[in-house]
Order: sequence, then structure tokens, then C-alpha cells
Amino acid sequence: MHDQQAVVLLSGGLDSTTVLAVARAAGFACNCLSFQYGQRQRIELDRAREIAARCGARRHLILRVDLDAIGGSALTGSEPVPKDRLPSADPDDIPVTYVPGRNIIFLAHALSWAEVLGAADIFLGINAVDYSGYPDCRPEFLLAFERMANLGTRAGATGRPFRFHAPLVHLSKKEIILKGRELGVDYALTHSCYDPEGELACGRCDACRLRLQGFRDAGLTDPARYVDKEG
Repeated sequence: MHDQQAVVLLSGGLDSTTVLAVARAAGFACNCLSFQYGQRQRIELDRAREIAARCGARRHLILRVDLDAIGGSALTGSEPVPKDRLPSADPDDIPVTYVPGRNIIFLAHALSWAEVLGAADIFLGINAVDYSGYPDCRPEFLLAFERMANLGTRAGATGRPFRFHAPLVHLSKKEIILKGRELGVDYALTHSCYDPEGELACGRCDACRLRLQGFRDAGLTDPARYVDKEG
């Protein structure tokens, strides 16, 4: 592994853990960044700590951002998380689990830390194929953010531009899982549920349904523990 540093957004979920494996396989020294943002479930952060440690992250920084004080999402408030939802092809059908500005806020923090570290590369696990309809998971969003980042930072203004990597953006959940398996990802460590019961995933929210379908499509068994695996 060479000493080129990267910042990797790590939630503790399936996608971000796969992205960490991709960055490591590409030879980057990975600095993982996670957030306590007032989300109703905290188990992902526990998993993120374990994943970062097991994967030999150079650093793992957990920042607190009180998005629950702002509200506007079922993930940070008391509004019920939708269950057994049918996929929608309507681009305007953005679910209540959308957190206003979340990826903008997370990427801004990642950008700030990367500039301090002298890292030019930032990795994140957004996906525009098997996703819940969030506008901040689209490739055009990330391109726009990269342009902004290189206009508004000292590094960008002095000829040391940042590069934002979303290696999963055009992959299906099946393809993401198979890529992770090739890279040795232990998906038993990951947690994706929006509304878990203790350490058990609900099996019925959008995140669980997409994950379970991805494993089925890949011909594999999801090693996560569920309350209802047939939801």
C-alpha cells in the first residue's frame, strides 16, 4: 500500500463498507469519517467503529452533527419509518427517510478534513441504481459538489484539486455485494436497517428490502440478523 491518503465516508452499512474495501484495494491509506447526526438508530456507528478497526483505517473520526434539531426526516424524528413500501419510478416520490442536506453536510466535513490531512481523494457510497430515491445520491449531484469544492478551498484554488469517488454509483445492489465478496468484505459486520429493534434489522424498511433483494439476486444469504427476513 502506498501512502496516498483518502477520506472515506463510513456509516457502518453495506455500501460504505464496500467502498472502504475498494479504496483499500486501490492502495489508499484510509481515514474513515462517520457521523452521529441524531439518527434514531445508533448500531451503525458501533459497526463503523469495528469495521474501521478491522480494516486497518489510519484514523477514524466520528463527528456530531445535530440534524435531529433541524428535523424533517423519519430517521431523525418520531415519524414512522415506512415499511413494506413498493418501489416507485416517480422521481418526485422522495421518502420521509430522506434527511435534508445530509450528504451535502457530510461531504463538506469530509472536504474540510481532507484538506487538513493533505488528502486529495474522498470516497463515498452513494448509489443511483438500487436506492430509495434520494436526490443527493445522484452522480450529477456529486459532480456539482466536486466543482464547488475545488472553487471554495485553498487546495483547489492553488492547483491541488480534490477528487470525489463514488465507485458504486452505477452498480446494482447485487453487483455491489459481489464486488465486496471479491474484496473480502465481511457483511456480517455491517448494518443497514433504518428502524432496528436492538441489534436486529427490521427486514421491512426500504434499506432492508433492497439489501435482502441484493443478496437474493446474488445467490447468497445475508448474514445480518433480522426480526423479519421475509418482509
